[in-house]
Amino acid sequence: MVVTNVTPEIFLVLLVLAATVILFVTDKLRVDVIAIIIMLTLGWLGLISPAQTFSGFASNAVISVMAVMILGYGVDRTGVMILLARKIVLVAGASEKKLMAVISAVVGLLSGFMQNIGSAALFLPAILRISKKTRIPRSRLIMPMGFMAILGGTITMVGSSPLILLNDLLAQGNLEPFGIFAVTPIGLVLLGTGILYFLLLGRYVLPSGEGEPTGPAGQQEIIETWQLPGNLHHYIVPKESPLVGTSREDVSLKSRYSLHLLAVRTGRDILYAPWRYSVFAEGQVLSLLGTPEDAKRFSTDYGLVPVGNQERMTEEVGEEHAGFAEIIVRPHSPYTGKTLRELSFRKQHGLEIILSLTKEGEHRQDFFDIPIAQGDTFVVYGPWEKINRIGQGPEFVLSTVPEEKGVKSSRGPFALLCLGGGIALTFTGVPIALGLLTGAIAMILGRLLTIGEAYRAIDWRTVFLLAGLIPLGIAMDQTGTAAFLADVMMDLLSMAHPFLILLGIAALATFFSLFMSNVAATVLLVPLVIIIGTSTGLDPRGLALLVAICASNSFILPTHQVNAFLMTPGGYRNADYLRAGGGMTVLFLFIATGLVYIFFIL
Repeated sequence: MVVTNVTPEIFLVLLVLAATVILFVTDKLRVDVIAIIIMLTLGWLGLISPAQTFSGFASNAVISVMAVMILGYGVDRTGVMILLARKIVLVAGASEKKLMAVISAVVGLLSGFMQNIGSAALFLPAILRISKKTRIPRSRLIMPMGFMAILGGTITMVGSSPLILLNDLLAQGNLEPFGIFAVTPIGLVLLGTGILYFLLLGRYVLPSGEGEPTGPAGQQEIIETWQLPGNLHHYIVPKESPLVGTSREDVSLKSRYSLHLLAVRTGRDILYAPWRYSVFAEGQVLSLLGTPEDAKRFSTDYGLVPVGNQERMTEEVGEEHAGFAEIIVRPHSPYTGKTLRELSFRKQHGLEIILSLTKEGEHRQDFFDIPIAQGDTFVVYGPWEKINRIGQGPEFVLSTVPEEKGVKSSRGPFALLCLGGGIALTFTGVPIALGLLTGAIAMILGRLLTIGEAYRAIDWRTVFLLAGLIPLGIAMDQTGTAAFLADVMMDLLSMAHPFLILLGIAALATFFSLFMSNVAATVLLVPLVIIIGTSTGLDPRGLALLVAICASNSFILPTHQVNAFLMTPGGYRNADYLRAGGGMTVLFLFIATGLVYIFFIL
């Protein structure tokens, strides 16, 4: 039906729609808060029923995303990805192009079955390890990996939020939903194009990586990469030492002596990363990291006595029991925006932070009051069990941990079985959400995860974003707003060739995804293109699929959550994304449009 008059209901929905776009573009509020406001506004204005207002929380899209997050977390905690890094280096060797091709293919295919941000976060530690093993700059491997994670999300209908959401939007328009592999031919071509793009043009569009730290793997890798002092110094606190009765905070070890207090031994007990208010006592053995000159100066000032057998003490405090590791702040980490001092990081995790790397650069002092951001990297020292534990939480991803000490992958096959089994269930006609959630609950029943860990694995921001925006699509459909906007658009496109209509739709979806959530872009455009398809005789399912695919065409700016997450570990600037993402965006537009035209229009 063609709508010619603007009814009061259409006018209100258009106001809500404009407010949604403005809020997303200006980024004044968190995306989930915006979605909740929009959802409640629609209900209070009476544009949808109360049941429809909250229907998003029961949608296939929301349940599927929650299940995928739990499955990804379960696979992550088994250490499978670190083992995979070794296999990749074994297959591809030290050739940059071979590594890029293998990594891109693996990450892209993995991203087809889990959220692309999940696959990027899961694989980043492996990339960093490979970079240091092969001495290839990380900036030349991380960006291709991130782009392939985004492209890989177009391989299946569960690979990205827009594609998961699409079937719910089609159901609102009484259209047949897509099967899990309906998009696979298009996604594989896009992924292959992305791999070829970097293989042929990577040397021109990627940063050179000059000045990046590289080195061999293992503890020596971290020491050489970050230019850390390689030796520990151990001193006994005698009774007459002025250190007795003072705290770590009083002594100012870092600012005055450039030393890190890694551990304190009292009798047979060893306390790693003592809290800043821990009090020194007679007979304690202090293990310090720093230069011999600084350690000597500190021991002289406080009358400390060197331990007789330094090597034996180093064995007891470090090596098999503790060591260095790199940790990276996860996307949507609950620590984002807080400082290390606020968190009492040492007291909470039992790890000593040696240095931090943020967007502003490397910090070796005075970093405890800097707000934490996603992608920030920290070098820590502590017991292996605590390093493993921090990598299993929602706050950090482990980067480099010695494989023989840091990985416990005995449950890897079970985790992969749960993931594969959940996907396999969808082949039998079972709804995607039901199959994936079954795989997730299998991980919990198999004691790979606790229910508490499963809840923590879920990014509730994404859940509320999806659930809050689904009602907007319902309101646009049943008030006739979608039909009205489609009629306006048709006046502009009615005389154009079908391919140009598709290209215009693809470009619009791409543009929206640069400045707002790809979910929001999908919700806004799918109802419109369904009406356009009905009016022009073009397959509305094909047009809707094109929107969902192109909502992932976000490479020019680091606004996509994958690109934002990888910006700091890769050391990228906005100009790097413009240079590498410009060509990728154009290729994506024409290939996606051409394939949808071939499969659905011709």
